[in-house]
Amino acid sequence: MGRGGADGGRVLLIAAALALAAERGALGVWERWAALREGAPPRCFAIAQPVRDDGATDRRGGFASVVARARATRTPSVYFRLSRPRSADARVTLAVGERRFALAGDLTSARAPDAATDRAIVAALRAGRLMTLTTVDRAGRPIADSYTLAGAPTAIDAAQLGCAGG
Repeated sequence: MGRGGADGGRVLLIAAALALAAERGALGVWERWAALREGAPPRCFAIAQPVRDDGATDRRGGFASVVARARATRTPSVYFRLSRPRSADARVTLAVGERRFALAGDLTSARAPDAATDRAIVAALRAGRLMTLTTVDRAGRPIADSYTLAGAPTAIDAAQLGCAGG
């Protein structure tokens, strides 16, 4: 397991704190992505915090996750917590490389509108280097939560394997 430098150690600490605080088990940490397992029946997911322009972790509360077991189809699903609330009428767009995806959600979170978009986003995450979620906050200021994708494919695979046995 790679830890991705100094920030990788911080991600490991975050994963350990989550495991203790909410009965979650850390499946591993790769670069800036962690894989966690919780509950019974188990729910597994890969998760990361956004990065700031200077490369440090953005600690305003935003995160991106890929849930390994969602709905009866077991289609992986993406879920985002925004770093701050968006305007009620603002669109939310996810950019992964050259691909753009329109997302659905409420004022503080976003998700793919359907299973086909979930699958397309997960495929793009596996091939991309950076993803950015963009929208506008209540004051009209832009929100741009960016995530490095180094480690994401491995964390997604670990989450899927972590819940493969049910």
